Amino acid sequence: MPKKTKFIQLKKIFEILHGPKGCLWDKKQTHKTLIPYLMEEAKELTHALRSGNCCHIKEELGDVLLQVMLHAQIASKGGSFDIEDVIEGLIKKIERRHPHVFGKIKVKSVREIKANWKKIKIQEKKEQTKNPESIGAFRR
Repeated sequence: MPKKTKFIQLKKIFEILHGPKGCLWDKKQTHKTLIPYLMEEAKELTHALRSGNCCHIKEELGDVLLQVMLHAQIASKGGSFDIEDVIEGLIKKIERRHPHVFGKIKVKSVREIKANWKKIKIQEKKEQTKNPESIGAFRR
């Protein structure tokens, strides 16, 4: 199967897991019940990254993606957002926080990039406080 269709296949798997004939365990989970698993997977990914073992890193990244997909599917069932919304929000955030790549800002150093990132992040937080429906908030 071509790589570009793997994500579509993954989305379908999570729809099946949460569908009428899906997995009882998966369907019982909530954002809160999954917290320990996310924390465990983050620790395991950290360990893999420190080890430098590419096979281990790939496996643990998959386990973290599993957690992301579970949370997105739960939210989708509740009507608040889905994985496409998560991806859209991430794309917008990356583009906003990299004006030196996607905009017209000129930088001369990593230090300037970090300073701009921090300023942008502070501005995003101010906007979220003023308007919770803005950056990073999803409603259907």
